[in-house]
Amino acid sequence: MKKIIAISSLALLAAGCSNMSNTEQRTLSGASIGAAAGAVGTAIFHGNPIWGAVGGAAVGAASGYVYDAYEKEKQSEYNKGYKAGKSSSNTGSSSSSGSSSSSGTSK
Repeated sequence: MKKIIAISSLALLAAGCSNMSNTEQRTLSGASIGAAAGAVGTAIFHGNPIWGAVGGAAVGAASGYVYDAYEKEKQSEYNKGYKAGKSSSNTGSSSSSGSSSSSGTSK
């Protein structure tokens, strides 16, 4: 019975996160990982796991948000480079195709 409850709880959690944006998913993931790490860390060192979870969740959420900003910046830079490369290859291919067509007409 406990396995069924655990599996259905995980399925509901996974389905609940499906409509979230990347920013929301990364922030929530960071918060949950931070909360777990904070609770375990304070329990190991004989502190109050609740405060460790709260602190870990705050740090994890901030870290997840910063990571999302980094990923967005990286994707933006990639897109700029891709567009620049695509536009330079389009101008270069038109001049090479013009020289091959002129050599074909001179024969």
